[in-house]
Amino acid sequence: MAITELPEPVTAAGREGLAVLLADPGGAVAAFDFDGTLAPIVPDPAAARAHPRAAAALAALAPLVGSVVVVTGRPAALAVEYGGLARVPGLVVLGQYGVERWDAGSGEVRAPAPHPGVAEVRALLPGRLAELGAGAGTWVEDKGRALAVHTRRADAPEEVLELLREPMAALAAEHGLMVEPGRLVLELRPPGVDKGAALSGFLRERAARGVLYAGDDLGDLAAFAAVEKGRTEGVPGLLVCSGAVGDAPVRDLADRADLVVPGPAGVVELVEALVRRLTGGPGVSPAR
Repeated sequence: MAITELPEPVTAAGREGLAVLLADPGGAVAAFDFDGTLAPIVPDPAAARAHPRAAAALAALAPLVGSVVVVTGRPAALAVEYGGLARVPGLVVLGQYGVERWDAGSGEVRAPAPHPGVAEVRALLPGRLAELGAGAGTWVEDKGRALAVHTRRADAPEEVLELLREPMAALAAEHGLMVEPGRLVLELRPPGVDKGAALSGFLRERAARGVLYAGDDLGDLAAFAAVEKGRTEGVPGLLVCSGAVGDAPVRDLADRADLVVPGPAGVVELVEALVRRLTGGPGVSPAR
């Protein structure tokens, strides 16, 4: 069912977060993951594009709230390109889990030097996957500062993922990296970098008095935890889980969410409903 009015969050903390967002939008940060949240999940990440109305919805929201930020594991420039996000005023994109930063004001990406372990693993990974018998359906997405091993195209993707889980963790550890699991993907990347740290830093920078965060996968759990911690420190928050259309949402995320919406289309409809509410449109309706 399309979201035409703001649904009521199912938790008291979520209802408080939404109330603060509506009462004090100028003090709020609206934060979004990219893949699975603003853009549908597709077999080839290079073919991913944001929902057709996503950029326009964020552009309409941006002048009404304190800040709009996209927090993604993708390189920041790719999220901007694939999302058509350059036209969102004041937008900040925290790419590679916050290592990279793009902002609409400069249109430039700022980032430190890559972790040396990424180059080391890049050289070893093809041979290691062959030794493990991962198969032709397993492939590596090179993100520059991280390497993602995808099994979505394999004949038995879940089985191959389990086959690779421990060896990839060992390989990452040997070179000072860590593994972040996701939907049929294992991402090898530097430690101490996650969406929670990225979001927390941004909230402090903007002195946020409220926050909305929308995500869809295990990598968003750290951001959910950051919002939950902020609640204990006096910053109310609304947690939104983008559930895959035609598939069950990631249960660990959905169980902690205040709202579950049907994929990127649902996220866009939620943003559009929020814009209408902030500009004098319909009020909050009970969740269905």
